[in-house]
Amino acid sequence: MEEPLLRIEGLRTHFFTSEGVLKAVDGMDLSVPAGTTVCLVGESGCGKSVTARSILQLVDKPGKIVDGSIRWNGKVDLARLHPAGEEIRRVRGGEIGMIFQEPMASLSPMYTVGAQLSQALRLHRDLTKQEARQESIALLRKVGIPNAEQRFDSYPFQLSGGMCQRVMIAIALCCDPALLIADEPTTALDVTTQARILDLMMDLRAQNDMAILFITHDLGVVAEIADEVAVMYLGKVVEHGTVDEIFSDPRHPYTRALLRSIPKLRGSGARQRLTAIRGMVPALRRVPDGCPFHTRCDHAIEGLCDTAPPPLRTYGGDGHLAYCHLDEVPAERSAPVVARVAERASASEAEPLLRIEGLTKHYPSGGGLFRRPSGAVRAVDGVDLAIPAGRTLGLVGESGCGKTTLGRCVARLIDPTSGRILYRTAEGDEVDLVTVTGARLKEFRRQIRVIFQDPFSSLNPRMTLQQIVGEPLKTHGIAGGSELKDRVADMLVRVGLRPEYMQRYPHAFSGGQRQRINIARALITEPRLVIADEPVSALDVSVRAQILNLLTDLQDELGLTYLFISHDLSVVEHISDRVTVMYLGKVAEDADTANLYRQPLHPYTEALLHAVPVPDPGLRRERHAYEIADDLPDPAAPPPGCRFHTRCTHVRDELCRTVVPELRAFGEWRQAACHHAADLTLAGMASTAHDVEVSGLTAGRDA
Repeated sequence: MEEPLLRIEGLRTHFFTSEGVLKAVDGMDLSVPAGTTVCLVGESGCGKSVTARSILQLVDKPGKIVDGSIRWNGKVDLARLHPAGEEIRRVRGGEIGMIFQEPMASLSPMYTVGAQLSQALRLHRDLTKQEARQESIALLRKVGIPNAEQRFDSYPFQLSGGMCQRVMIAIALCCDPALLIADEPTTALDVTTQARILDLMMDLRAQNDMAILFITHDLGVVAEIADEVAVMYLGKVVEHGTVDEIFSDPRHPYTRALLRSIPKLRGSGARQRLTAIRGMVPALRRVPDGCPFHTRCDHAIEGLCDTAPPPLRTYGGDGHLAYCHLDEVPAERSAPVVARVAERASASEAEPLLRIEGLTKHYPSGGGLFRRPSGAVRAVDGVDLAIPAGRTLGLVGESGCGKTTLGRCVARLIDPTSGRILYRTAEGDEVDLVTVTGARLKEFRRQIRVIFQDPFSSLNPRMTLQQIVGEPLKTHGIAGGSELKDRVADMLVRVGLRPEYMQRYPHAFSGGQRQRINIARALITEPRLVIADEPVSALDVSVRAQILNLLTDLQDELGLTYLFISHDLSVVEHISDRVTVMYLGKVAEDADTANLYRQPLHPYTEALLHAVPVPDPGLRRERHAYEIADDLPDPAAPPPGCRFHTRCTHVRDELCRTVVPELRAFGEWRQAACHHAADLTLAGMASTAHDVEVSGLTAGRDA
């Protein structure tokens, strides 16, 4: 049997802290054969990133590799090399490249991308400054960056997130490594950008005959690119197999639970509950005895799973293995869909709580310290939409399309340039929020609340949980003293947090718990409209399911209206009654959820639908027929005519290139801004196309 390119055996990386020894990686076994893509999956806190950093001796103090081996190329044990030694420095970048999770944070804002790429080249290869420049420009072209000569002199903040990630890939590949370690390289990217980055990585793997260790929590991405999959939980691999084995015949309850929690595109329009994994990943200072997953497993056997480490079992050969006490995991039965369809069939006919008419928000651009602005970024450029009371409007599009700007205008966090935002009060009167100021605006801000995107940066680290959630009550003069404390305690129970947590600070909570705190803070004033700006994009798939179910439950209980902003249409389908698609500041399409997903009318909607990774390896090449090229055009200089024509695969004539399409009605409750919408037959999502049947387990959306 051929020796794998990388073999990890019994790896233990521990952190020695004041709280005790935290065993982040605790007995890790993994092999990466040459030329293959191995995906390492699991929730946050399972040890995936620490494993990657251990390979290259990049573990931060007080972490340390305490045991095990990392055999590279069958020769060198990387675990035995000094972290600052010459030998490991030759391996880093020269033989093993690494792409880190956040491209904007990984690139220095003080240096041009060309300088950073040239530095990596000159560190590992004997090149002159001019030779490094030419090689850098060639690498930028190779990873698909247009105008490479000009981009060489650009700073990271002048590039999009997708462009920065391409620069990171170029740096990682500059010395033709045999192995590329990619740590969540697409997590912060739009689905369209993510699709192009994944394609780029697979093309480069084929060209360079390179192996990839790809770390992710997104099983849709895994299905797209993996040859083999290793599922990790609390510092150990709990299941390993080929991508087809893992998706068609998962054996470990944790693998099955991850698959069941994925939001999937169905095109049914029925709002359904996701199946979430109960609880959360235990803290490393309190790792359970026996099987580490038994505290969250629905099939755990008392007296066995909670006392004895699980044995290694193999299935169908030596390649597919899992650590589990159970010979056969009982099949999960799909509960019937929670039928909210009939109740919401007339969502479009409900009285609007909010109507937006001709809304624009332009930002001056092109000026300087002593110069007048020469242009404007048209972030929102003439948008009309309505949100029925008690319903959810999903607002989707790529980053830079104006979604968040529109939401901030509605919440009056920023002032629009023009247009009207008509809000229907409890008395039935319509008030234009654009004209409201002072104390009256403060009252409307009590009724319109925001759930922000990042659960980590949106909470004040110096405030306790009680202070954070109770602050709006004090700001609006609603409650104080013991009444405030009682209201906060009641709201915490509603969002699934314990009242005894009230004196804790944000750092003591997980990402999912922090987002629950954000939700509690938004709902504490009893609002009527909640603007949820990418509320689950920073969360693991299992925690995402919990938060989406919570938002749905709270809507039913409190009669809330949601404006739900996202770039992920698989998430939007689960929670939305209607969907509005935005492109470069304008509405491209607006329709009820079922019709938009089954039969889109705008080519941009079609592209967004098919860019979502499908958790089925058998369908991994299906999306390529619908891919759109290039990054989003500059909002300060949008293309003439239809703004999407520069990327549209259905562009036909000069009409598309010169005349701006109007938002036209197609039927009673549907609109699209496409010249040829009536003639095009675009591909939607079949209502049952992407359910994954797994040995009696339906990995679809269960109640």
